[in-house]
Formats: sequence, structure tokens, C-alpha cells
Amino acid sequence: MSLVYWDSMLFIYFFEGHSEYGPRVSHLLSRMETRGDNLCTSAFTAGEVLAGLHRAGDSDLTTRVENFFYSEGLRVLDFRLSTASRYAKIRSQLRVSPADAIHLASASEAGVDLFLTHDRRLKGIFVTGIDFIADLDTDLL
Repeated sequence: MSLVYWDSMLFIYFFEGHSEYGPRVSHLLSRMETRGDNLCTSAFTAGEVLAGLHRAGDSDLTTRVENFFYSEGLRVLDFRLSTASRYAKIRSQLRVSPADAIHLASASEAGVDLFLTHDRRLKGIFVTGIDFIADLDTDLL
């Protein structure tokens, strides 16, 4: 059983049924459930995903997504002062965007086994507290 962090794009592909990546993300989620892995993400992710849905004006999907983020099957990580300290170190040491640093700091704080992203620039970087960072195209699960 592993703790797996998803960044925003994986949730967006999943909820919006992206034609190319939606099936891959659905397969990953199914494999995680079969293996007994735990899915986590940051509260920041919820904000990013919901912002796009609010812009699109899809209130039904927005409600479904909000309910998913409150469900027991997903651990939503808070951004605390200790997370901010990790964020500062990541931003000072790595060339990543502020948003990516928030994701990485949140995952690091939680001690995740796997950080999944579709941002190929993050693949293979090292962040203390994260065992492995992989992109969506990596055959892991």
C-alpha cells in the first residue's frame, strides 16, 4: 500500500473526461484502488480544479468534484507553516513554478511514496520526503 499524490492536471483529466488522458488516469485510479493505495493531494489542487469549473459555469460537475474532494477516499493535505518552510526550500533550490512548489511541498510534508504529474519537467527531480516523482506516461501501476 502506497501513498500517492496527484497534481491538478490528473484530476482535471479525470473529471473532464479528457479524450487522450482521461482513460489513463481512470486506469491509474482503478489500479490504485485494487492495490489498496491511498490517494492524496493538496487543498491547493482542489482550488485549481474548482476554479476552472467555476469559470466554465458547470454547476453540476462543480458539485460532484467538491463532493469528491470531501470524500473519505481522498486525503486532502493542508498547507501549514511547516509546509511553507518546505515550499521555501524547494523554491530556493529548484527551478519550479510557485504552483509546482506548493504541490511538491505538500507531498513532501505528507511523505508520499509516489508523486504523479503530467508536468514532464518535474519527472526525476529529487525532493526530500517524496520517494519517487513520475509523469503520467511512466508505466508504474
